Amino acid sequence: MRRFALLIVAGMATAVSITVAPGDASANPAKPAKAAARRAINDQGTMRLCSERGGKRSCRRVAVFQGHGASPSTLRTEPLERPSGNLWVFAENLGEEFKGNIYKPDGSFDDAALAQLDNMWRDTRSGDVRAVRAELYEHLSRIYDHFEGHRISLVSGFRFHERDSSRHYHASAMDIRVKDVSIREVYDFAESLDVGVANGGALGVGIYPTSQFVHVDFRAPGDPSYRWTDWSGHDSKRKSPGRTQPARKPVS
Repeated sequence: MRRFALLIVAGMATAVSITVAPGDASANPAKPAKAAARRAINDQGTMRLCSERGGKRSCRRVAVFQGHGASPSTLRTEPLERPSGNLWVFAENLGEEFKGNIYKPDGSFDDAALAQLDNMWRDTRSGDVRAVRAELYEHLSRIYDHFEGHRISLVSGFRFHERDSSRHYHASAMDIRVKDVSIREVYDFAESLDVGVANGGALGVGIYPTSQFVHVDFRAPGDPSYRWTDWSGHDSKRKSPGRTQPARKPVS
């Protein structure tokens, strides 16, 4: 009986050793389905980025999306100056234009002007219109003032079909270009408008070198300021060369 028991134990030990043997597929049990869901939504893989200097071409792989929280030292400490209120905006996807002022002569918001801008910010797929955060238009006027009246192109505004984590969905975001101004200059100035979460004005500022626009948004209440570079572009049909996997939209 004792010999029979030992044989059973030995057989069990052998079975265990087979289960955990190196190289056996069963040694690495399948990860739970939720593990895939935990993958960062901004993980867009890598792409091959090439540059030329002195007649020599060099290439390297970079993350398609590179984001980070804004350093407190980069946040604005002085109060924001009131903008002129003047705006000249052209909605690229709609072919519509606004040229006017967001303020009335008494300094209050001009509801008719805001309504016209809200309509230009509408979802281009569904036609849905939302009341855009008025402070976003004030930042847009500051940008217009800073770049001395160069027309601003609106690439994208409110997006009803966007996921609810996007500030576009909450009508608190804009993707823009400024005529005859580099996107780096626009990005740098937009960043200078960020007073941080403590002062109720934390911004998300992203630069899209491939599609040539800058994203500016007011973060969700309590969320800190955030910065990013996205080489994939947004809703662009152009694919970056050598990308390891399709890009997904960043939380913006």
